[in-house]
This record gives sequence, structure tokens and C-alpha cells, in this order.
Amino acid sequence: MEQNDRFKIANRKAHELHASHPHAVSARYDRGIARVVITLNTNLDVAFSPRDAEGLENASPAQLDAIEISLSGFGIHFPKLDADIYLPALLEGFPGSRKWIAGCLRVRIFGPGKPRTTKLPARSPDTRESTRNPRGWK
Repeated sequence: MEQNDRFKIANRKAHELHASHPHAVSARYDRGIARVVITLNTNLDVAFSPRDAEGLENASPAQLDAIEISLSGFGIHFPKLDADIYLPALLEGFPGSRKWIAGCLRVRIFGPGKPRTTKLPARSPDTRESTRNPRGWK
């Protein structure tokens, strides 16, 4: 396959994705409600708290004033923080990377400063056997 053909296929796929998924047309930080507000091409506004998004959690309102939208409309960039949000993931409820979300869950469950791993108590031999073969199949 020629380079030109690959380029045409990639462009076609990008246009299909853009036409079939919501994308951002504007974005702003609303100081009154302390939320980033993204307006989609469907005329729907999506707002979220910066403290719930990776890279924005410690941002000041002044740092959130400048927001850029990628050409595709799928990327939201905060130049003063050098932070990016991927809109499709945000709309699915993932405001950051898997590692960052896992760290947030750890803090919410165990509290700050607690160890990342918890050693489980030793199981008795009977418990070990029943968990290996819970239905007693041989």
C-alpha cells in the first residue's frame, strides 16, 4: 500500500470519527461555579471540577483561564499547566490516566499517607482449599 493511500484512509477514518462522536467547540473556566465548562458540537455543556482531573487538581483559577481546543475537538489543553484532557475519555468518566485514577482511589479508600499495599491475614489450609475449588469438583 502506498503512503498516499494510507494517508487517505487515515483522513477518512478521522472524518468518520469526528462526525460520529461529540467534540468540543469551546471551553472556559467558570470562576462562579469553580468548574471547567466544555461546550460540545451537540450544544451540550459538560462541566467538571478541576480538582477531579489529572494535571488540574492543584491549579489556581488564573492557571485555568487559558484553555485551548485541539483541531479535532477531542483534546483540551491548558497551556499554563501543560496539561491535557482527552474529551472522549472524560465523557466516559475517566478524567486521567489509569495510574492516576488508581492513586486517587487508593487515597479515597486508605487515606493519605497509608501504604499502597495491604498484607492480607494468612488463610487456614481449609480456606485455601475451598477457594481453589469452591464447588468441590475433582
